Amino acid sequence: MTRTPATARRPKIGLVAGGLGAYWPQFPDLLPQLRRSAARVTERMRDFDADVVDAGFISDAQEGAAAAETLRAAGCDLIVGFLTTYMTATMLAPVAQRSGAPVLLINLQPTEAMDHATFDTGQWLAYCGACPLPEMANSFERAGVPFRSVSGHLEDDRAWARIGRWIRAAGVRSVLRNGRHGLMGHLYPGMYDVSTDLAMVSGNLGGHVEVLEFDDLRVRVDDVTDAEVADKLAEARETFSFDDSVVADDVEWAARVSVGLDRLVADFDLDSLAYYHRGLAGEIHERLGAGMILGASLLTARGVPAAGEYELRTSLAMLITDRLGAGGSFTELQALNFRDGVVEMGHDGPAHLGISQHRPLLRGLGVFHGKRGWGVSVEFDVRHGPVTLVGLGQTRDGRYKLVTSQGEVVGGPLLRIGNTTSRVDFGTDPGEWTDAWSATGVAHHWALATGHIVPELRAVADLTGLELVEVS
Repeated sequence: MTRTPATARRPKIGLVAGGLGAYWPQFPDLLPQLRRSAARVTERMRDFDADVVDAGFISDAQEGAAAAETLRAAGCDLIVGFLTTYMTATMLAPVAQRSGAPVLLINLQPTEAMDHATFDTGQWLAYCGACPLPEMANSFERAGVPFRSVSGHLEDDRAWARIGRWIRAAGVRSVLRNGRHGLMGHLYPGMYDVSTDLAMVSGNLGGHVEVLEFDDLRVRVDDVTDAEVADKLAEARETFSFDDSVVADDVEWAARVSVGLDRLVADFDLDSLAYYHRGLAGEIHERLGAGMILGASLLTARGVPAAGEYELRTSLAMLITDRLGAGGSFTELQALNFRDGVVEMGHDGPAHLGISQHRPLLRGLGVFHGKRGWGVSVEFDVRHGPVTLVGLGQTRDGRYKLVTSQGEVVGGPLLRIGNTTSRVDFGTDPGEWTDAWSATGVAHHWALATGHIVPELRAVADLTGLELVEVS
């Protein structure tokens, strides 16, 4: 089966609710009310793009230990502890310590405020989820467990937006820890910054890097039928406008390579792909490398980011932004426009078609600058409005870091050379921004994503242990 974002690796979210069992005989109406609140939280949690493992409602330390074992065995990517009322730290400490997953505590009282004139003690206790939060924070700190929480009320959209941010971050953590990332071909000669130690990918992020040969693609392209090519061409015509420069033989070859790429991704169960092959004198590997742009763009739009120039860390950055719902297109610096106060950036090659301002264009190129081969390339600019740049940098000791900056894509003149050019306004001098961005050590390429997603990236950094460097 061809995976799509809907069938991609979903995060597994553990859920446990609880309160202090000593209250139940004292206030008979309290536990039923808290269970109704817990049921509502479970209902809303299932609305997220995640699999929920509900460990139920706990009332004492023994039940907390049992819930901890349930969630540990489930292999969760994030555990959510719902504080329905006061509960002791010993009830949640085993959940936090044994699960091996990050823990998020939520305090969602029934409504915005109590009815002070009519409430008795039992009714007040249903609003008392905030009471244990400082206790939990202190206990987690002393146990060496990172603490994070969201407070609000059951139907508080702001609180649920923050909870959703953590769940999306857990989805990124899951796909990085469990994902399969293809690396096909060889390094673009001389690009030191692109060179990636494969052991450090697993060391920093988890997951698996599948080393592929272009021959793995070649044998699959050889098996593509004319009917499959026709279907892919129909898909391309539905997706792109075709410039008059497109040569029929070139786009048909790109369609054939695209079908082979689909098979490659399915056969190796890939979540992302980075590739490059130089080739010589028009031989088959050169033609395959030159024919990748159509298929790689369609894959990226489908939720399997594909980046050229052997840029594994950028394909991973694109995967992060895509799982955050922001797209993410393969990007580098192109030029600075001091007259208009914008930085022009983009790339020749694959693009995230889902975030284009207009219908993307296929343009025929007689030469790919700096590369061998010829064929069709994608031309578009990213949707106008707020955007976020996300790069995956590496320090000299091998640690990975997320590098980000927020700006706005604005309209204006663009080159018509088959590139994915966007004009980004960072609200400052383009030269000063470029110096600050480069000084982070971000490397040659990054993902250009829609929306301002730095809060989401902070959550990703928290759950993955990556450093986050922000350029304002």
